[in-house]
Amino acid sequence: MENLDLLVKELSKLPTEAGWVEFKHNDDEPKTIGEDISALANSALLADHSHAYMIWGIEDGTHNIVGTNVRLKQVKRGNQELESWLRQLLSKNADFEFHSAKVEGKHVEVIVIAKAAGIPVTFEKTGFVRVGSYTKKLNDFPAIQAQLWDKLRHEQFEDVLASTNLTLQNVIRMLNCDAYFDILQIPLPSNFEGYIHYFVEDGLVQRQDNGLYAITNLGAILFAKKLSDFPRLGRKAIRVIQYDNNSRLTILKEETLTEGYAVSMEKAVKYVNTVLPTKEDLSSIQLATNSTFPLPAIREAIANAIIHQDFFITGAGPVVEIFTNRIEVTNPGVPLVEIMRIVDNPPKSRNEKLAALMRRLRMCEELGRGWDRMVISCEFQRLPAPRIQIYQDSTRVSLFSHFNFSNLSMENRLWSTYMHACVRYIEGETLTNSSLRERFGLKASSAGMMSRLIKEAQAEKLLKPVDPETAPRYMRYIPTWG
Repeated sequence: MENLDLLVKELSKLPTEAGWVEFKHNDDEPKTIGEDISALANSALLADHSHAYMIWGIEDGTHNIVGTNVRLKQVKRGNQELESWLRQLLSKNADFEFHSAKVEGKHVEVIVIAKAAGIPVTFEKTGFVRVGSYTKKLNDFPAIQAQLWDKLRHEQFEDVLASTNLTLQNVIRMLNCDAYFDILQIPLPSNFEGYIHYFVEDGLVQRQDNGLYAITNLGAILFAKKLSDFPRLGRKAIRVIQYDNNSRLTILKEETLTEGYAVSMEKAVKYVNTVLPTKEDLSSIQLATNSTFPLPAIREAIANAIIHQDFFITGAGPVVEIFTNRIEVTNPGVPLVEIMRIVDNPPKSRNEKLAALMRRLRMCEELGRGWDRMVISCEFQRLPAPRIQIYQDSTRVSLFSHFNFSNLSMENRLWSTYMHACVRYIEGETLTNSSLRERFGLKASSAGMMSRLIKEAQAEKLLKPVDPETAPRYMRYIPTWG
């Protein structure tokens, strides 16, 4: 961290410990540090500060710089390094960094802590807050807890400032400005002020009261030349990993796309398509090759991972993993809609401003039809339907390469059948034995097999008949929610 010595000197001038600053001498008890990180992160938000600080080497009371024997990176809890141990017990939105410096010739240790975002920061599932110069349990102070939640609810990730006190030249240096105008097909302005006008209007940049500028998270996450220039966003870069065969045992290639999503998403899609196996289309008059996975489905899966991720979960970003038989796209955060209604549900995103601007930039499907497009493109190539799996704090979408129907698990058969019914329903059609055979690329002789599959889907409450009294051969089906 640059100018750490200046920061320490300025903070040591405070007349008393503020709710967002804690001075220590040699106390490095891990549990106390964990509780203090929670308290300081929450109190920083209450005090409208972007960061809080724990500083070792400042004498309590006098605030003299006396130095410390503490070396945070050498502290262990059991056999585990302190930072790793803290990250396990702090909530996922805890964002902090260890630093050290020489100040006036004396060794000083600092933990820089980002303010709470999304939810209160907790340690061992308990929230803490600073009351005066003491760390207390948040639940013991209902009024402070209510105030904290009110601030959290009204703060959107996109509006948070990623970098402040910048000149026009610095803004232009840090953001890929030309990409903005190229994608939107707007003529390039003739001066810096012309650039800033558009960026301010779109919420990418804010003018500060001191005449300088700040780049918002929205501006950085989309147009950063290097996401690592913005400390909280560096780990949000898209990662693409290709494995040998169908397990994670051996990595063949790995690429981290460090630019903002307006540029890196397209690069990620092209990179994935480049490394995928292809096969020749022998039915084509001219020599042609087809990818084993539909490109529209890959694109929509990556776009959904970007748009719907929970940015308040630190240390994780969108990951694309390529196996021989599948592609898995994982993002931090869980969906805001019920999985069984993923196809027909109205669009909903926790990052509305990001989603809206990405649609204007033509990076994703309009009107929330991305999942429909994924399903339809997989059906067109006779592939299993995309699967969505929810974990504690992440979501994974899996795209599968071709499987013979006989080799498909019953789970995949049922899910593909259900998705087929959903897509047909929103198109004003119904699922039939014939449409299901067509969907799986099966001959008329497989009608009995399809009837048994439809019966199993009804038993699992995935389908229902339009008219139960219809003769079996004319039976039509819709999703149970239809």
